[in-house]
Amino acid sequence: MKPIIAITAGDINGVGYEVTIKALLESHMFELIRPVIYGNAQVAKQHIQTLSEEYRNITWNIIDDASQSKDGRLNLITCYTDNTPVQLGVSTPEANKAAKASLEHACRDLKEGKVHALVTAPINKEALGGGHTEWLETCFNGDASLNGVNGGSLMMLCSGALRVALVCNHVSIADIPAQITEERILAKLTLLNQSLIRDFGLEKPRIAVLALNPHAGDAGLLGKEEQEIIIPTIAKANEQGIWAFGPYASDGFFGTGHFGQFDAVLAMYHDQGLIPFKTLDMSGVNYTAGLSIVRTSPDHGTGYDIAGKNCADPASMRHALYMAVDVLRARSEYDELRANPLPFVVRNDGEGKPRREFIDFKTTVSRQPSTQSPQLSEAEN
Repeated sequence: MKPIIAITAGDINGVGYEVTIKALLESHMFELIRPVIYGNAQVAKQHIQTLSEEYRNITWNIIDDASQSKDGRLNLITCYTDNTPVQLGVSTPEANKAAKASLEHACRDLKEGKVHALVTAPINKEALGGGHTEWLETCFNGDASLNGVNGGSLMMLCSGALRVALVCNHVSIADIPAQITEERILAKLTLLNQSLIRDFGLEKPRIAVLALNPHAGDAGLLGKEEQEIIIPTIAKANEQGIWAFGPYASDGFFGTGHFGQFDAVLAMYHDQGLIPFKTLDMSGVNYTAGLSIVRTSPDHGTGYDIAGKNCADPASMRHALYMAVDVLRARSEYDELRANPLPFVVRNDGEGKPRREFIDFKTTVSRQPSTQSPQLSEAEN
């Protein structure tokens, strides 16, 4: 069965509909997924009128429930009224309300198991009072997600082998230092390591940790966070079996291509990680690690400046759809392989180091000492 992918149309005044339609109508997409768009067909038609002729004759499969979706069709669930005003390139309260309604409907279907993964087109952050990542973290992880610790999520930008995750997501520069704590960094490193293993199939991932201050603090001359917080946290992560290295000064790390030696990078704050990432590739994917569900998104915003001009590049949305399928498959394989693990006991080896000794029930039973004297056969006699 093809995975059913929920796609929220995003801000109706931005490029969400455009990149979604363009990406879905590319060759082979319907062979990989069964898409369900959460939006409105009449609003979509207004966007289609701004596109080239090849998109003008789209036929929608309007459904009331994701269970009614069909393969090879543009399935659409109506989430707001036909007369919702479209004002391309402008942020409006109506657009924010529509974007939130789409997301809430899609998330209800995710929780009920009607769809398998979520791909979100860009929204204006005013719609949710913050970004998608923070809203989804609360929606699926609940109050335990406080400050990104104990059940939190992780914002990660992905492009090929380059993955950049963040300690602080959408946070004012002035507020960042207060959030650079050992607890928070270790929580993000743990989430990143777990995601790289389960979601990306990397057995022992190598993670580079960036410094907060220029020149990694220059031995305390330019800031003490590296020596007092980041370096001790990396050491603690290493003790827990996480291969974390650093801290590295961001400019030299990306400028010399050093990032190619690692499976992922943990940046301290948004622009420190995302400026070099987007300079290298603007068609990457925003992935939210640490959630119970799979969520991806294009790595760009609403694109108000180009909305309605038929020039939005669907590459990032296409890659977001592909990644949703890839992560679903990787998680399924990971969970299946570990569904019935062999029982084991921990014993010390000859040097006093703990080691796992797996229990073979047949062997264990056959090796149980007998309380009776051994009976020898005639041949043994």
